[in-house]
Amino acid sequence: MSDRHMEAALDGRLRIAVFGLGYVGTVTSACLAADGHVVTGIDINGAKVEALNRGESPIIEAGIEELTLAGSQSGRLRADTDVAAAVRDADYSIVCVGTPSTSTGDVRLTDVLKVVSEIADALRGTDTWHTVVITSTVPPGTVTGPVKQILEERGGVEIGSDIGLAMCPEFLREATAVADFRDPAKTIIGADDERTAEAAERLYRTYAKQVIHTSIKTAEMIKFTDNAWHALKIAFANEIGRICAACDIDSHEVMTAFRADTKLNISPAYLSPGFAFGGSCLPKDLRTLTYRARTLGVSVPVIDGILESNRAQIDVAVDRVEQLGHRRIGLLGIAFKAGTDDLRESPLVELAERLLGKGYTVTVHDEHVRPAKLIGTNLEYIRTALPHIGEMLRDDPGEVIEASDVVVLGHATPRYAEALERIDDDKVVLDLTGGGRQANVADYVGLVW
Repeated sequence: MSDRHMEAALDGRLRIAVFGLGYVGTVTSACLAADGHVVTGIDINGAKVEALNRGESPIIEAGIEELTLAGSQSGRLRADTDVAAAVRDADYSIVCVGTPSTSTGDVRLTDVLKVVSEIADALRGTDTWHTVVITSTVPPGTVTGPVKQILEERGGVEIGSDIGLAMCPEFLREATAVADFRDPAKTIIGADDERTAEAAERLYRTYAKQVIHTSIKTAEMIKFTDNAWHALKIAFANEIGRICAACDIDSHEVMTAFRADTKLNISPAYLSPGFAFGGSCLPKDLRTLTYRARTLGVSVPVIDGILESNRAQIDVAVDRVEQLGHRRIGLLGIAFKAGTDDLRESPLVELAERLLGKGYTVTVHDEHVRPAKLIGTNLEYIRTALPHIGEMLRDDPGEVIEASDVVVLGHATPRYAEALERIDDDKVVLDLTGGGRQANVADYVGLVW
């Protein structure tokens, strides 16, 4: 360890080079300097560099002016255009440059890769551990692909052995970015080796309340997932607002009541990848809502697309079965969800029908579905939609497993989990629920995982 790194280890300060003095880079630099670290901001824009060195923030953001001035006066925060010197004097390089869209809609990685190339050149011949942290929003595979390749080829280093490479996405909102950095809901540390993960976590330790360690590719995808969800929430609320306005209803009153439900609406409920939804409520009510919107002349493309997306998940299941290449299929569960005998608009019923139509042999077990006991609407649905269900049903899940080459887990229940633990190695398990992820199965296939 060099004298500089020994000093940093002893006094607890980290020496950090932050690339890009836009919103993310400036906030990151000022907050890390306020935490006691020594930070150099790097930018090709000389005006930004000069402003920060005068103690002035190059961006407008609540609280940033005070932090920038304090960091500059303390000597812990400065800016430069000299990449090589900044990297040589640092323990960390944090890449915060922008990733705008191209004309095709894809992301432009030019600036990120240019900065990474400059860091790689500066690292050539290094004999001390250095951690490169990518904070810029990049698609999955970018950091372990071109970023890693550039660092290793141009820098002459080996990732995980000579230097660390991590993906730590930011979740900062303009106008509240300082508050978000200092009070984060979560801190994602994406690293593929333990030493890098520990080094990256050290950067955010003061403020991090919930640290989540993942692989680099997972960290890249988490940022896109978060932003897509935020956009979806806004679009959904606006579409509900348009329908409400056309019906002379106070949309804010509706959404206030909607948000009051933290058990199902604003919660982790329904936010795990799995199979399509069904039942007597969701499909029917979506059709009604979209029909009424059309009659009112209201455009609701997000809500319109929900049923189409749901059908696409059934298509994925059919495709998975076809790709496996076996003809004998067993379904564990056929009601629209576990714990009920309701078959109305069950996606598992549709899956069974489509497989039968393609010439597959299908057997079924469901803990609660017994044709002789069905009554009312449920019985009528069976008579019209799946009249041959009696021929497919078996009394024991073991019978279904024995008669099948591919066992499709449609319900995540303790009984089915126990049955899967005893399954022969020559049978494939296709899991639609995620309930079989921990089962000891030799040939396991997840629907979308």
